[in-house]
Amino acid sequence: QVQLVESGGGSAQPGGSLRLSCTVTVSDISPATIMLGWFRQAPGKEREFVASINVRGTLTRYHDAVKGRFTISRDNDRNTVSLQMNNLDAKDTAVYFCAARQYILFDNPQQPHYWGQGTQVTVSS
Repeated sequence: QVQLVESGGGSAQPGGSLRLSCTVTVSDISPATIMLGWFRQAPGKEREFVASINVRGTLTRYHDAVKGRFTISRDNDRNTVSLQMNNLDAKDTAVYFCAARQYILFDNPQQPHYWGQGTQVTVSS
């Protein structure tokens, strides 16, 4: 089992920054098999992929809309995955979800097996 708890959401102005964190708790499976990532869901829209990272943090994937602005990272000693979001835009407003899956570096909402409860990010002036 994998439990995911997000933190760090809130409000920002356009052009501003926010950092999301997700605490990962693993039981009965090896943490060294867990791929981690972030998705988001805006009101009235489907959940969409944002970014993902492999176990060692050597391979990342990003949605084109966030490339160059968002950075995903993980700290395996602290069991966390983070999403640094810079140059925020109103289009980034959404509930952001931490996600996990064993073995597969995912990039679509059908792939993760574990989800956090989500944290709201609102970008407005």
